[in-house]
Parts: sequence; structure tokens; C-alpha cells
Amino acid sequence: MGGQEIAARRAAPLGAAAATRARARAGFLFVLLAALGALGGCISLPQSEALRASPPTGLPRHVELTQVPFHPQDDFMCGPAALAMVFNAAGVPGTVDSLKPLVYLPGRKGSLQAEMLGATRRSGLVAYTPKPELEAVLREVADGTPAVVLLNLAFSWFPVWHYAVIVGYDLDSQQVIVRSAQRPRDEWSFSFLEYFWRESDYWSMLALPPGKVPATARAEDYGAAVAALERTGHAAAARASYRALLARWPDDLVGLIGLGNTDYALGDLAGAEKAFRRASEAQPGSAVALNNLAEVLAQRGRLEEAERAAQAAVALGGPTRGEAEKTLAEIRARRASSR
Repeated sequence: MGGQEIAARRAAPLGAAAATRARARAGFLFVLLAALGALGGCISLPQSEALRASPPTGLPRHVELTQVPFHPQDDFMCGPAALAMVFNAAGVPGTVDSLKPLVYLPGRKGSLQAEMLGATRRSGLVAYTPKPELEAVLREVADGTPAVVLLNLAFSWFPVWHYAVIVGYDLDSQQVIVRSAQRPRDEWSFSFLEYFWRESDYWSMLALPPGKVPATARAEDYGAAVAALERTGHAAAARASYRALLARWPDDLVGLIGLGNTDYALGDLAGAEKAFRRASEAQPGSAVALNNLAEVLAQRGRLEEAERAAQAAVALGGPTRGEAEKTLAEIRARRASSR
């Protein structure tokens, strides 16, 4: 997937307003970074330097998503606050108080990335992690999607983790526009952001409404994100997203299988048959597509066609052969009993 989750061994993110001591330390580091920059910048910040040397093509010079609401955070609540902002932007209600039970871990005094992604899926949105690049985040913001970023406001050996939401940027001034902590609108230089972002391996996430494909998505990554949403039981939302995936990548196997599965879950057997047939034609080596097609045909009472599809799935072999053999046996038993 694009932008892997960071291992749970990382400390849980703390809010920037978590404690007076944390605020003071973070404020000191902010001032320190500015001073270093003024002295000529000895710290290597490759992404900022690359954007300064070669601005991205095809992007508006300035974007600000002013419609993204602001949710101020209390102590340790940067995770729920960040999610509330991006959920609201995607059309899903949410507040810090309503999202706290979904992501906040009292023992860690914060929210891990796995909880942030899981809560997004359970809320019916696609949780997508872009490539770990500032340019990818800027392209998503230009496409209308705010991005959550994970920062370390202190040191690698004593981290103070914090989630902030990027809602805009300005290529001319080399700045991002951010909602963070108690500040509804802040402007940070690209270098300023990268310095604190790099400790999380440039981790970010999007909360996408059903049917919206990220601007920078790859088919494999987006398909995996939609499949994760499907596993939470949001079949209708996943179906809309699989359809959007196929609108961009018509022969994608994950999209076709996923569309067939969600059609089936929603009781649309005709739609499921169409999707699985398209999958078997686009990817004739897929035993899964043929096996699923056989099962749907059998449920629609077309047992002869179903048996042929199941036989083809068995003939392909592979790790799903056992399941295909089971399907074939069940179809043959039904045919025998109907004679």
C-alpha cells in the first residue's frame, strides 16, 4: 500500500497542548528550527529542497480548503480532533468527544495510526495513506481533500507525537496552511513541516467519501484501501468506491472482484454475475473470478453454466483449487438432485 502504517512500537501521538512542559519543549524547538534556517540551514530536508528547486507541474499556485471546519484539541486529543476535521470535510458528522472512544488509548495517552485508519473505515470512509511525499499531499489538497500528517515535536529518543491537518498551500511562499492544536489557521514553511514530519517517515492519511479516488492513487493501493473498508461491513460504500476504481482502471481484478462481492452482499445477483464475468474475461487466469462466477450462476439457477465455470476454476489450480473443487461438487450435487 502507498505509505505504510508505522509499527505500533512508536509512542502514541500526544496533543500539542498535552501539557505545559510539552508545549514549552515544542515551542523551543520551533524557535530553534527557525534560528537554524536563518543561519543558512545545515539540516538536510530533501523534499522541501526538491520542491523549491523544481515546483510541481500541473498544480494551482495557491489552494486553501476554507470549508474544512476546525476542532480545537484538549490534552492528548489531537487524534480525535484531526479526524473530526477530515470526517466533516468528507460529509461525516464527528466531534472530538464522539471520536475519542474510537481512537484514544488511555494507556498510551494518544492515538496510534492503526486506530486512526480503523476508525475512518468503521465510519464508512476510505482510509488511504498517500506516498510519503509532500508533493503527494499537496496534490491531494489541490484535489479538495485535507490530509492528516503525523509530526514529532521533540526528539527521536523522546518523541512528542502530534496530528495536524493540512488544508492548503502556497507554492510561491513555499508554505502549507494547517489546522493544529488550538490554532484554526497556521502557516508553516515546507521546511518547517518536513523537519517535524520526517520522524514519522512522512506518514499521512486521507479520509475519503465513498466513490472518490485520490488524485495520486495507484490501483493496487486504492483497491487495498477499499477492500479494508469492505471488511468493516460497509458494503454500499465499498461498492461505490469499487465503481470509482473501475472507472479509472476498468480491468483491475481487485476492483472487479470487489464489485462482484459487494453486489452479492447487497442482493444484486445480476450485478455480481456481470462483475465476476468481466473479471474472468479481463483476467482469464483468475480462478477466484471463475469460482465466484460459478457460485452466482448456481444461485441464479443456471447450473450447467455454473458447472462449466467451476470446472474452469478447478483446471487453473493454484491455492484456491480446494475451494473451486468444493464449489464444483456442490453444483454437480444440485444438478443430480434436480434430474
